[in-house]
Amino acid sequence: MNPDSSDPRRPSDHFESAEPSASGASAASGAVSPALGVVGWARWAWRQLTSMRTALVLLLLLAVAAVPGSLFPQRSADPNGVTQYQSDHPDIFGFLDDISMFDVYHSPWFSAIYILLFVSLIGCILPRTKHHLKALRSRPPRTPARLGRLADFRSETVDVDADEAIDAAAKQLRGAGYRIERYDSPARGRRPATRSVSAERGYLRETGNLLFHAALVGVLVAVGVGGAYKYTGQRVVVEGTTFVNTLLDYSSMNRGQAVAEDALEPYAMTLDSFDVTYQPPGSNAMSQAGDFAANVTIRRPGGDETSGVVKVNSPLTIGGDSIYLLGNGYAPTITIRDADDEIVYHDSVAFLPSGDAQMTSQGVVKVADGLPEQLGLVGFFYPTVAELETGAYASQYGDLVNPLLTLDVYAGDLGIDDGTPRNVYALDPTGMDQLTGGDTGVESIELAPGESAELPDGMGSITFEDETPEGADSAQGSTESVKRFASLQVHHDSSAVWVLVFAMLAVLGLLVALFVPRRRMWVKAVETESGVELEYAGLARGEDPTLAAAVDQLAEKHLAGLGVAPEDPDAVVEPEEPDDTHDAGGPAAFDGAGAADGTSASATPPRPASETRET
Repeated sequence: MNPDSSDPRRPSDHFESAEPSASGASAASGAVSPALGVVGWARWAWRQLTSMRTALVLLLLLAVAAVPGSLFPQRSADPNGVTQYQSDHPDIFGFLDDISMFDVYHSPWFSAIYILLFVSLIGCILPRTKHHLKALRSRPPRTPARLGRLADFRSETVDVDADEAIDAAAKQLRGAGYRIERYDSPARGRRPATRSVSAERGYLRETGNLLFHAALVGVLVAVGVGGAYKYTGQRVVVEGTTFVNTLLDYSSMNRGQAVAEDALEPYAMTLDSFDVTYQPPGSNAMSQAGDFAANVTIRRPGGDETSGVVKVNSPLTIGGDSIYLLGNGYAPTITIRDADDEIVYHDSVAFLPSGDAQMTSQGVVKVADGLPEQLGLVGFFYPTVAELETGAYASQYGDLVNPLLTLDVYAGDLGIDDGTPRNVYALDPTGMDQLTGGDTGVESIELAPGESAELPDGMGSITFEDETPEGADSAQGSTESVKRFASLQVHHDSSAVWVLVFAMLAVLGLLVALFVPRRRMWVKAVETESGVELEYAGLARGEDPTLAAAVDQLAEKHLAGLGVAPEDPDAVVEPEEPDDTHDAGGPAAFDGAGAADGTSASATPPRPASETRET
């Protein structure tokens, strides 16, 4: 006892026996709490990271982290969508861009989760694999001394040879896919001799579990390594124009670090026509598009030409590239002439749809040279124009029935001479003078296909070209007067096959881990005075609702093989009614009559207690 302690019932090392010192030791006992140190904390952190719980949490966190990739347009898949989002939400675009909402799968926080999950899975798999291989080489466990303590147990007392019974059980269990081991013990004192077989199966369950986790690692490795060799590029192609599969000809390109400039598949692709069908006016689904088809011609080195069609959810495969159709729209052909009637600009400009079914579209025309000042024209295109009560224009149908192009003109510095990259689908009017529309008092330029108008301040003229082919049926109206464009994405990913293989292995491993039971079975033969008592028992690792039925099936099949009919555990024994022919003494008279006849008093002797079946 501590003589200084206020309570004599407390031992000297009680935590309240004395005030602890600044070092963490008790002033009286001198006990010091163990310090982990740097190595100890590192081991603790590693064990936490490589635990299965942490791996599951990281897997769930990775799935949650991928959600923004489906909520926000990604630069790698939909750069036009990112541009449109910036126009629609300029206030929050900068903040979302800073936290990589438009580059989710290349963001530092997504990569951190990805790497931590990879390390966690590796740390889980390696020690478990080592332990599993050791267990596969080990012998089945020794038969328990008291099988009757197990929940799934059955016993029968029969008149058979113990060695033959256990040999038959071993053969039966081996045929059922169990690993077996014989365990016999001689008689010792009052303990009778026993012969038993221990059987075990279900290691395939752990194999499937390890296969599942290893396949997840394979998926991560395939995605990570494949990302260095894949590329995704976007290109807007107007009808009649050709796209060459080189880095310089892409509108935007995202490529892995291992993709060289000459790694792209050599080919050229021409958009011959873009077909789209609309529901006719007056129908319930008026103006809704029914089908899209980009008809292309592929040219390879050597002059070989092939035709193909790119549809939504039906990509065209060229070599190792998959070409997807992302979007489409109209591309009005615009010609601008200077005051001397010389052409300074001529191009088919893609106008991006605003998102409505009527294909109202917005576009920008930039003229950098050939005029006294640089011009920027912001326009709207209406495939089938209609004037609202407010005087504003709107499109009421997606097809070309009454097309109209409106333009507002800005003059000044476009900001492209200093080499700063600019968005071709947007115009920054800062530092430029607006010459038409708005508060200028000058009406916006309005053009139908084939019409021309004068530019402000005598700069020249602008023409909205009519692209209707010569000899076209006049009954078709303006349906071919404006070219269409297709937004195509070229995707190359050689790791996709490996990702598919590992994903299938993961599903296979998961199914095996879920549906293969892990069991241990024992059959023991104990020699008793009344015969050989056969004991059957089973034990499962985890939940196994069919284990009891498996033990019963084992016993029934084994006994049947020995030529012994097992007793029906559900049979009800009816009590014998008294026989009036005997004396009141009953049993004594029955015994005497039986002795005289040389027969026993009972045809069936009572069953020993060891033969009763436990349930």
